[in-house]
Amino acid sequence: MAAVAEVSGEVTAAKNLDSKPNSESEINVQKLVEMFTKLNPLAKEFFPSSYSHNQNNNYYQNNGQLSPNYFLAADKLPGNDNSPNNRRRRNNYNQGRRRLNGRSFKAQREDSIRRTVYVSDIDQHVTEERLAALFSSCGQVNDCRICGDPHSVLRFAFVEFADEHGARAALNLGGTMLGYYPVRVLPSKTAILPVNPTFLPRSEDEREMCARTIYCTNIDKKVSQTEVKNFFESACGGEVTRLRLLGDHVHSTRIAFVEFELAESAITALSCSGMLLGTQPIRVSPSKTPVRPRVARPTLH
Repeated sequence: MAAVAEVSGEVTAAKNLDSKPNSESEINVQKLVEMFTKLNPLAKEFFPSSYSHNQNNNYYQNNGQLSPNYFLAADKLPGNDNSPNNRRRRNNYNQGRRRLNGRSFKAQREDSIRRTVYVSDIDQHVTEERLAALFSSCGQVNDCRICGDPHSVLRFAFVEFADEHGARAALNLGGTMLGYYPVRVLPSKTAILPVNPTFLPRSEDEREMCARTIYCTNIDKKVSQTEVKNFFESACGGEVTRLRLLGDHVHSTRIAFVEFELAESAITALSCSGMLLGTQPIRVSPSKTPVRPRVARPTLH
């Protein structure tokens, strides 16, 4: 109906401005007016989509014209929190917030990658503490992760610094002899995944437990806990004091935390990467977390 009013207003303005009306243009305008007057005022494009058909019937008088109630209701639309338009605006806000959080996470991850270097050809007897001590001369080391390589006795690691300057300085240590081999240092393409802080050592005793513990992955699901224990005791020549074998039906392989009586046995166990345990070549790396004893649950009576 607003379109009809607008056209009518334009016709009136044209008549006032042109003292000598053109008969042909007047005929065309009259045809337009007749065409608009034949439009169905109950067509859905003439009322907001936020109102049902039954609701809109209440806004028409007997002559088919919009009643004043319609305009009063239309004025309340922007403040109606239950209207689909407002719900859509809230959804768009939530989506924008999620996109912002995603961009923030991506930026943090990229910053972490720039502060991290990839170190390869690490002697199997080199500990994370020793590797971190080497790179501490380049800057503050936030994290150091040595990973077992299943295809070689040598291993690789990721070292994360507090700033990019430390990571750039660490690239100059490529070729440094560490143990029996010179290490290679390259910019990292990945960030170090954080460890759940609730699992990290909480005391000096638990840190000592970590030095005696290894993390083993890619374990055949058919292998029992006793077989894992016998394998490491036979390969490392040391007693296994605590073992936690984990896995479920979702994953094709299992993982284990193996604690030895002596730290030397845990260091020797790192050379077991690539060995077959069952039908799978296992991967072994130092553990970041101790194997805590299970807490006995109270018996329900």
